[in-house]
Amino acid sequence: MHIAYLINQYPKVSHSFIRREILALERQGIRVQRLALRGWEGDLVDAEDFSERERTRYVLRDGMGGLLKSMAKMALASPARFFSGLKLAFRMSRRSDKSLPYHLIYFAEGCRIAEWLRAEDIAHLHAHFGTNSAEVAMLAAEVGGFRYSLTIHGSEEFDKPEFIGLGEKIRRASFVAGVTSYCRSQLYRAVSHEHWGKIHVVHCGVEPAFHDGAMPALSPRPRFVCVGRLCEQKAQQLLVEAVALLARKGVDVELVLAGDGEMRDEVMAMIAHHKLQDRVRITGWISGEQVRQELLEARALVMASFAEGLPVVIMEAMSLRRPVLTTWITGIPELVREGESGWLYPPGSVDELAVAMERCLATPDDELLRMGERARVRVLERHDSDREAGKMVTLFRQAEQNSMVESAAGGMAEAYR
Repeated sequence: MHIAYLINQYPKVSHSFIRREILALERQGIRVQRLALRGWEGDLVDAEDFSERERTRYVLRDGMGGLLKSMAKMALASPARFFSGLKLAFRMSRRSDKSLPYHLIYFAEGCRIAEWLRAEDIAHLHAHFGTNSAEVAMLAAEVGGFRYSLTIHGSEEFDKPEFIGLGEKIRRASFVAGVTSYCRSQLYRAVSHEHWGKIHVVHCGVEPAFHDGAMPALSPRPRFVCVGRLCEQKAQQLLVEAVALLARKGVDVELVLAGDGEMRDEVMAMIAHHKLQDRVRITGWISGEQVRQELLEARALVMASFAEGLPVVIMEAMSLRRPVLTTWITGIPELVREGESGWLYPPGSVDELAVAMERCLATPDDELLRMGERARVRVLERHDSDREAGKMVTLFRQAEQNSMVESAAGGMAEAYR
């Protein structure tokens, strides 16, 4: 079976979970053509991402000239489908938070993809995320006459479902995968009950190569690590404030912020304001192996997020037998259990965050190791990369079979006319 995957930007430091999913699909015999709108010049750190870049076709690499050529070809090859897709782009713009020109560009990108997939005889396109890449996939499928499906992570899609036409994207898709039960419930809200059957839960996975051989020994240092983009929804400012609060109480504590992002300057200013340069360190973007090492050298993973889907780094930390301290939002409580594999606290509360960190630091090593072992068992039961990829393979094959049945039924109906 030959399919295509579409991502807005690929490869990307924060999208390693997509790479893992693609590689797991290929281990199960699925041929995957990587497509991305952009990403051919992005900063990378993992050797696997450099390899993925070489295997990816980029829609915007040839600029507007390439898009216009594809539009002309598709208009000549399938005029009825071309104008149906153009009409759909106009309809998607009506309630959108983006003006019509954006949707016309999405349509042009869809024509480019439709041309490529027809040339390679690919009948199924899968898109990650429900925002602009999902619209491009939907328009490509309309122009090209093939199937498409989506993986939705949240939480961005749930901030403005009507403005991104989420319901339309779901209704037209062969199937939709939500990464948590919470995510699935929010997708249910976007469409009527008749479409609920096409919405499934497929978790992001962790690979054995990441966690195999991980030693359960804890670092003697009172260190926490937070992994993720430095941005408003991750709320690293609260982590700095919590460390400052604990330091004023005389608690020995360290924090590593593994990542980078648009709020780095603000976070660094807060670190300087509280005079925490000897307690808080920002690594910048680091490789997957470096993330693994930072987790192993920490007592626990800590996050203060306001909005998430289900962070892959939580799965990674648990697979390495590290407890997790995080907010009780969206799909996180489906994986992290209070008192068993970590601590959950309300988002936005520096006091409750500091209490959880202090409790973790005061927990004896043998109990933390037991929590870490329970965390590992739970995450491997729910987030094995090959098992979750197997769910995707089943969905792709079911979509193919359904399409064949529909085509046969259409042929029979035509014969009886």
